[in-house]
Amino acid sequence: MNITFNESSRTFKLDAKDTTYMLMAADGEYLAHVYYGRKIPDTDMTSIMRFDESPFTPATNNRDRASYLDSLPMEYSCFGVGDYREPCFKIRAADGTSTCDLRYKGYKITKGKPALEGMPATFATEESPCSTLEVIMEDKPAGLEVSLFYTAFEKLDVITRSAIVRNVGDKAVYITRVLSTCVDFDTHEFDMITLNGSWARERAVERCRLHHGKQGIDSCRGESSHQNNPFVALCEHKADEDSGEVYGFNFVYSGNFAATAEVTQHKKTRFVMGINPLDFSWKLEPGEQFTAPEVVMVHSDCGIGKMSRTFHDLYRGNLIRGEYKDKRRPILINNWEATYFDFSTEKLISIAQQASKLGIEMLVMDDGWFGHRDSDNSSLGDWFVYEKKLQGGLKHLVDEVNKLGMKFGIWFEPEMVSPDSELYRAHPDWAIQIRGRELTMSREQYILDYSRKEVRDYVYSMMRKILDSANIEYIKWDMNRQHTEVGSFALPADRQQELWHRYVLGVYELMGRLTTDYPHILIENCSGGGARFDPGMLYFSPQIWCSDDTDAIERLKIQHGTSMCYPCSAMGAHVSDCPNHSCGRVTPFATRGDVALVGTFGYELDVTRIPEEDRNAIPAQIEKFKKFNPLVRTGDHYRIGNMFEDNSWDAWMFVAKDKSEALFEFVQVIGRPNERSRNIKLKGLDPDAYYYEESKPEEKLSGAALMYAGINVAKMWNVDGLYGDYVSKTLHFVRA
Repeated sequence: MNITFNESSRTFKLDAKDTTYMLMAADGEYLAHVYYGRKIPDTDMTSIMRFDESPFTPATNNRDRASYLDSLPMEYSCFGVGDYREPCFKIRAADGTSTCDLRYKGYKITKGKPALEGMPATFATEESPCSTLEVIMEDKPAGLEVSLFYTAFEKLDVITRSAIVRNVGDKAVYITRVLSTCVDFDTHEFDMITLNGSWARERAVERCRLHHGKQGIDSCRGESSHQNNPFVALCEHKADEDSGEVYGFNFVYSGNFAATAEVTQHKKTRFVMGINPLDFSWKLEPGEQFTAPEVVMVHSDCGIGKMSRTFHDLYRGNLIRGEYKDKRRPILINNWEATYFDFSTEKLISIAQQASKLGIEMLVMDDGWFGHRDSDNSSLGDWFVYEKKLQGGLKHLVDEVNKLGMKFGIWFEPEMVSPDSELYRAHPDWAIQIRGRELTMSREQYILDYSRKEVRDYVYSMMRKILDSANIEYIKWDMNRQHTEVGSFALPADRQQELWHRYVLGVYELMGRLTTDYPHILIENCSGGGARFDPGMLYFSPQIWCSDDTDAIERLKIQHGTSMCYPCSAMGAHVSDCPNHSCGRVTPFATRGDVALVGTFGYELDVTRIPEEDRNAIPAQIEKFKKFNPLVRTGDHYRIGNMFEDNSWDAWMFVAKDKSEALFEFVQVIGRPNERSRNIKLKGLDPDAYYYEESKPEEKLSGAALMYAGINVAKMWNVDGLYGDYVSKTLHFVRA
């Protein structure tokens, strides 16, 4: 068991692979944070807790309890009893007051990891075991019990946090704030790394130095959002990709969230993360419980890169599930940028006929196949076939595609409804709205109230009819607008602020049904591109559309930022047409292929209309993807270049777990005069082994030489008829 309890000091010690996390029942009743960092053998570190310094503990100096609580490093802070820092927990009691005072009651240590009811979460496996500590806290006057769950993975530097609140009293209590993690660090010398952006430029890396007061990110949009991803890393000022101490936090949730780092009066740092308390409330009746989502915490003592690779290993092995968990994804062609809404059965079959000859394995029919949808202003919610467009019906189309040896996939936007739809005309009250207020339009659609079972059941029944009518093997699940006028006709007044969370639970419930009933179907999540690229979605779908911006050069930043905590195997990435439909840039077809190679790989174009030279290049691109995908999907990812710091080039590597081979990719973004070759130091190799580049087996260099002395990447000028901008190169290194 990698969790122990020291009875004499009342200290809990959790050991992950190279990490130790310690907490204690200070003064017998206050749950205090002791240590989080590099692994240590000691089980009692109360010597660093400053209990022998003023203001002392309440047991010896009760007159200064507030001062004590305002300086004690807390594990789960409450509002109203003297800790004036950012709280984790706040209530509204039956008498209207907000104070809560959780005290230590007991604990349980168990092997493995319990599931979170109705919620996605990481899990244990035989290959990646773990143990769980449950610390039980209570507030007797409020009639509340809170169980804090800590899971430590034995072979990964991962500790997860979550909480369950129980009403053990005889009166209803309203939870108005329930975060999932709190860590009080004994320093303020941190940089904060976040992933921010907007539509088509998601997950841009931003790094800033912490300052006195509060700084943070959040979403109040009903989804994790384009604007702020639910990821934060706190790192030493000197930390880089390969060195320095780093703490990463990722919220396993797909709705509103908040993450705050507060530098306190004592120059310490409190970090908290959880459900955004803005407009949140949850009525907890006697006997009921509320489950807070999970936060994944990763510690690295070897820089940002090691933190990322730990997240990648955890999510590939202990979050993603299903048939495609450890399997290469089909090479697909999506008709969205090829046709938009203007397609027919004949047009789709013509694309499939050409695609199948080139080695593409799946045709995905995107938006526009249902209701009477010829543009984005109608028919969402009417999930029946648009017979005028799909002559002969859906089964005929799928059968014809299957005859070509290709799989078939389809697009849904199940959470939405158009005002111009049969569903909305029959059930206008099923849309999220506030009675008497004008409902704000976005993309000319409304959001269905997924807190209501009858709504979910109806939508799912329509989806099932489609899925059962033909051999559909892939679903692209989209969600194209954010929440406004959040209200439900089915909830009483004192529960309206529950809708934000109930909506997310409803989405999870429906996705759970889908993955259970159709385990063979590959699901790719999408939300206007990458607005729900979060661990909650990864639990239900092994891949997520990374961004609606498919330009190879823009994707360098997007995929770099995404890889901070999400594995490349989960990144939906396609080769698209040029000029690019998002930014108008023209890039070489080979470069588009090399950049998409990082992700799931596919095509987003009309293969019947692209230049013949590009079309003829597709079979070789596909073979290249097939060759290297096992390495990309299972290997260790190393970022070498950084477009956020130098936008003239980018480079990255994938290294096999056994160090037997490595794929190096380089993109010369801007060619500049008077530049010589660029010396680049490789990463992740075995320093004692010898390697050769596949095209030059006679030239062998040690891993040490490749990593410490580097290789020279020549300036790419008129290479294969391509000139100085946007040119890519891949090198495959094999252990001799």
